[in-house]
Order: sequence, then structure tokens, then C-alpha cells
Amino acid sequence: MNYWPLIGIAWVVGGFALRMNPALVVVSAGLVTGIAAGDSLAATLETMGEAFTKLRYLVLFVLTLPVIGLLERHGLRERAQAWIGRLRGATTSRLLIVYLGMRQTISALGLHSLGGHPQTVRPLLAPMAEAAAETRHGPLDDDQRARIKAMSAATDNVGLFFGEDIFIAFSGVLLMHGFLAEQGVDIEPLHIALWAIPTAVCAFLIHGARLLRMEQRLAREAAALAAGAMRR
Repeated sequence: MNYWPLIGIAWVVGGFALRMNPALVVVSAGLVTGIAAGDSLAATLETMGEAFTKLRYLVLFVLTLPVIGLLERHGLRERAQAWIGRLRGATTSRLLIVYLGMRQTISALGLHSLGGHPQTVRPLLAPMAEAAAETRHGPLDDDQRARIKAMSAATDNVGLFFGEDIFIAFSGVLLMHGFLAEQGVDIEPLHIALWAIPTAVCAFLIHGARLLRMEQRLAREAAALAAGAMRR
């Protein structure tokens, strides 16, 4: 058995550890794996191209990256930050709670691609959340910025994960229906989807409470910083 193709795993781990561009790491890892397996560069590129054309969501992903990159280069993040900074009543928790509700709703309708990390969280949601925090609590340090970015990504994950279960044609719902049918339990996919609604409501409330707690922590840290500056 040829174990050299496993070097692609080490390539991905090393690239992420060095905080390199994720898309570059993944694509280059595919090339390294193919060459390590004994394929030529042309054959490896051909295999990757066939996979991209057969899986439509990968094609959409490839098209999304340059579009988002072009928008960011022309000031998308800065525009989003400036816009949210002009809203006096905007806070990080309110912004993320509204997005959480929207993400759950559109996911429940089967529109999973309308949100996501590359096309929404990184270029729009996270910068807007940071701008709202700066407007409300003043300048942020690196730890606070990292915390807000992480919570923005988590908000998208929670909204998608607990919203898509409500969609009757979601693959997870159909998987549960098929498994239960094999075990002799006759239940319609509609009933499975309906019973996902209480779980989605609980997820919304729990994560909303986490967002409010994060807002309170930012306020405490800002107050402590201001008090320290006054004592000096």
C-alpha cells in the first residue's frame, strides 16, 4: 500500500496551523496528494476539474471566492463597517440575533446557500459586528475581535444547523425517515420536520442568551478599561 498520498493530510494541517489561505491550502493539498499517488500534474488537474463540474455546489464555491475577493478589494468590508457604525441603536448582540433568526428562517425554507462563512460571515457579518462593538464600547483589542469573529461564525452555524432540519426535503430528515422505516417505525418526513421546530426555538433562545452575555462582557471590559484610564 502506498502511504505517500497521506501527505496531503499533513499538508492541510500544516497550512491551517500556519494560518495560510484556506482555499489555497485545500487546493494545493489536492495537487500534492495526486502527485504523491503517482499521477501526473495534468491528470491531477483533470480529476479535480471533473469533480468540480460534477458537483454543482463546488462550482458555486469556486465562483464565489473570486467574486467575494473582488468585492473585498474594493471596500466591501469597510462599507459594511461604516454603515453599521452610523446606526446608533445597533449592538453586536442585536445584529447577530437578527441574523440568527434570518438564517434559521431561510434554512427552514431550503435556501441554504443564501448565507455562509465565505459569502456572508467573513465579508459582511463579522465586520459589521466589530463595527457595532466599536461604536458601542470603543476600540477593541485583538482578543475581543477574535471573540466577535468566532461568535459571528457560530451564529451562522447554529442558524443553519437547526434551521435546515425543519425543511422537509433536507437530506438529514430523509435519512431519519429511511432509518426509522427500516426499523418498522412508520413516520412521515413532515412530522420529523415539525418536531424540529421546538429544537430550533430552543437553539435560538440559548444562542441568543450567549450573544447577550458576550455583549455584557464587552461592556464590562470597556468599563474596566475606562476606569483604569481615569485612575491614571
